[in-house]
Amino acid sequence: MALPRVQLVVTADDFGYCPRRDEGIVEAFLAGTVTSVSLLVNGAAAESAAELARRHNIPTGLHANLSEGLPVGPARHGASSLLGPEGFFLGKMGFREAVAAGKVALPQVQEELEAQLSRFRELLGRDPTHVDGHQHVHVLPGVCQVFAESLQAYGVRFTRLPLEHGVGSCAWLEAPARAFACAVGRDAQAAMVPFSRHGLRWTDAFVGLSTCGRHMSPQRVSGALAQALESIPADHSLTAELMAHPGYPSVPPAGGCGEGPDAFSCSWERLHELRVLTEPTLRARLAQDGVQLCALDALEAKRLGEGTFGEATLEPSLEPSLL
Repeated sequence: MALPRVQLVVTADDFGYCPRRDEGIVEAFLAGTVTSVSLLVNGAAAESAAELARRHNIPTGLHANLSEGLPVGPARHGASSLLGPEGFFLGKMGFREAVAAGKVALPQVQEELEAQLSRFRELLGRDPTHVDGHQHVHVLPGVCQVFAESLQAYGVRFTRLPLEHGVGSCAWLEAPARAFACAVGRDAQAAMVPFSRHGLRWTDAFVGLSTCGRHMSPQRVSGALAQALESIPADHSLTAELMAHPGYPSVPPAGGCGEGPDAFSCSWERLHELRVLTEPTLRARLAQDGVQLCALDALEAKRLGEGTFGEATLEPSLEPSLL
């Protein structure tokens, strides 16, 4: 039997953030669309999420968090370059600004990441299927090197490379979202060097920045995958990952990573993603497009001559479109 044109992993991020988000994620997994989850071990519901993962046999990775809430490692007990004056991580943009300014001590990044890997083992009783980064912190300059070294030391093989083909020309994205997606793509492209050097693997293509929240639809997911296929010969198959953030919206004060839930988690857009992922239209469209849903660890390595799993096609331009 011929291989499917695309083997697609659908990963639900932020597992463990709050019980309502987790309820929706499990619903999407049981519906057969979500095939993998990424767990926040500093999430308010991390322990109950780990129990859900065991109960339903959900392939679970670590959603390494250096930007939101409270740390897991030694930074909890004293001053750290990772934290602000209130003892919380610096935030999505605050952490990026601190890294760019050279204010983040990379040995402290390593300590926190390894503490989260150890906490994952405590919660699940096994190693993660993969490790990616909350808010894509794992591809930031310097951080990506520490990340690659730690994953190799812990025997983790798979990660995420958030380099989405064509995202800079997605006119439906608001300008700040487009600019952020392009910046993440540039960081991801540079992170390929340390990732490869330390034996990490990732899917050929990544989708999710252009289909996040209100922008998710069967048509846009299909279109993003079609763009990824443009440079692939017709007789070759492609591995891809769709990043998603489904769930029932958080209701304060429950949830979060120590500071309560953020606006992203409380948004109706989490429910929109859940509905897209659980209604049959998306699965039917993917099947029509020759897409097979699978878990990350089930992806078959490509044969010699078809390219190597984990080789990404570099995008010529990641600058935001002027549209």
